[in-house]
Amino acid sequence: MEKIKGNPGLTALVVVVIIAAIFRLIPHPPNFTPIGAMALFGGAYFANKKLAFLIPMAAMLLSDLFIGFHSGMPAIYLSFGMIVLIGIRISNNVKPKTVIVGALGSSVLFFVVTNFAVWMMSAGMYSKDFEGLVTCYVAAIPFFQNTVMGDLVFASTLFGGYYLVKQRFPVLAK
Repeated sequence: MEKIKGNPGLTALVVVVIIAAIFRLIPHPPNFTPIGAMALFGGAYFANKKLAFLIPMAAMLLSDLFIGFHSGMPAIYLSFGMIVLIGIRISNNVKPKTVIVGALGSSVLFFVVTNFAVWMMSAGMYSKDFEGLVTCYVAAIPFFQNTVMGDLVFASTLFGGYYLVKQRFPVLAK
């Protein structure tokens, strides 16, 4: 009987994404989470692009089981999937500059998509015109600052940490 060999690189990637999802459960400032970095990292490093979406989404869903479900989840998951696409886009050129640009782009994308959804779903909180949309985005600026910081900190940690681990354990680079 042939022994089934595991893929240590894939295992390491899955573990990194799950650890990032666990960080969502630890008390933190609003929007200072690894969500964007986790999606960016998954898109950049999973060779199987189905897994690039599936593993981070599954980790996100698992942490949402503990955090709780809410009406904004479709917009969050949509933006999360779009951030995976940014990660796929930078996957052939993972360097500090592309990771920083990807993280900043992820922050902007998350801000635009999720706050548009807040405006659309708000019952009387914001008027359903351009002024209401602008008011909604302005009200969200403090959260955007935390999103940017979270994406930069966690992207640096995930990408930098994975780079260092691959240097120590070259088998993971395969």
